[in-house]
Amino acid sequence: MTNRYETVFILTPVLSEDQTKEAVKKIKDLIKTGRGKVHHEESWGMRKLAYPIQKKSTGFYHLIEFEADPAFVAKLETEYRRDERVIRFLTTKMDKHHLAFAERKRNKQKETVETANA
Repeated sequence: MTNRYETVFILTPVLSEDQTKEAVKKIKDLIKTGRGKVHHEESWGMRKLAYPIQKKSTGFYHLIEFEADPAFVAKLETEYRRDERVIRFLTTKMDKHHLAFAERKRNKQKETVETANA
């Protein structure tokens, strides 16, 4: 039985763009090798942190929405802890209301982009 999850992680700001992409690819590959399926991902870019973490005040935020077995989440979070590029992470299980909200939000963003390009 699989569940839908949403994970947000913050990467250290000292990484280059290529290093950031490689770190995100590593997480996505880990999900895929754990027999999970990535449904959606967003890069939120560099943002200011609410409070300093490891003497850093900014970080690269990234969101991945995926489907996997419940036991896999523990493996994913262990990998986050081992990776020195990840300074914070949060993984939550998505219920039906959360899924509906995420879908509406994505559709609204698509409409905004389409009207801006028209």
